[in-house]
Amino acid sequence: MSEAFAAAEPLLAEHAQIEAQLADPAVHADAANARKLGRRYAELGQVAQAYTAWKAASDDADAARELAEVDEGFAAELPALEQVAAAAGARLREVLIPRDPDDARDVILEVKAGEGGEESALFAADLLRMYTRYAEKMGWATQLLGSTDSDLGGYKDAQLAIKSRGTVAPEDGVWAHLKYEGGVHRVQRVPVTESQGRIHTSAAGVLVFPEVEDEAEVEIDPNDLRIDVYRSSGPGGQSVNTTDSAVRITHLPTGIVVSMQNEKSQLQNREQGMRVLRARILAARQEEAAAAASEARRSQVRTVDRSERIRTYNFPENRIADHRTGYKAYNLDAVLGGELAPVVQSAIDADEAARLAAAGDA
Repeated sequence: MSEAFAAAEPLLAEHAQIEAQLADPAVHADAANARKLGRRYAELGQVAQAYTAWKAASDDADAARELAEVDEGFAAELPALEQVAAAAGARLREVLIPRDPDDARDVILEVKAGEGGEESALFAADLLRMYTRYAEKMGWATQLLGSTDSDLGGYKDAQLAIKSRGTVAPEDGVWAHLKYEGGVHRVQRVPVTESQGRIHTSAAGVLVFPEVEDEAEVEIDPNDLRIDVYRSSGPGGQSVNTTDSAVRITHLPTGIVVSMQNEKSQLQNREQGMRVLRARILAARQEEAAAAASEARRSQVRTVDRSERIRTYNFPENRIADHRTGYKAYNLDAVLGGELAPVVQSAIDADEAARLAAAGDA
């Protein structure tokens, strides 16, 4: 395990350095920087904890090995101590594998109706409720940033901000859990518009972006924006159709378009739209970097192909199936009620196994 010590040593030094910085009240005057340091400190804390446990277990095993030569009692204890040291070493190797640097970030999640017309829009609304309830169970806060309603009460599209409460360890972050949700979600059920009771298949798309915490992280030149205002449509009270409060923002260099109309104020819609725009631009940059990276460094579960069909929701069989991980269960009603954790965990486990295998081959 000498290689583990060599890899851990600079990280342990960085952990101690950040600890000293966080103890300085002046550092907290810059909230964004303090959050960044706090996330990194939590991430490195895992390394420090794993290293301490491995060092203690290794020292105990070494001591028992020496004493076993003169005392049979220590010889009897040696196999168990060596097993503990081996397990601690495996844990240290695991935490030394670099995490996704965005794991502790909050996210903006979008659902979009796809094939299936009105039925797809109703399914998009089901997905949005599922993610909202899952977030509640995880202790996260949610905010509906914008939506376009369909005639039967579904969503043509909707944007949901999901935030953790306070500073969290990377493995507990919103992005760490929801980054695997992007893709095409397929539903099989009898639509409310179907009079013959036939099962139809339709789909909705889910997009997940890490949210930009500091505007300086994604600087946008105002000259690169085209902003159009128009009258809102759909439910929302008397004022919704009487003022030009809806906003459409086009980022000319990338062609990314964001529309917002939920708020009564044009200014509020613009602010919400800029949040979504920054997240989309950041995600586009990251996807370009991921495409240029080697296959070994890319997630085996979360792909940049948004057209990938990732999951099927079969209502007649009450079945949920993830096509990437092989996860299958017959509790679809519970999953749609927010019991999404086992499905998400299957993606986390598959991705971690792939990263561990890639690290072993490196």
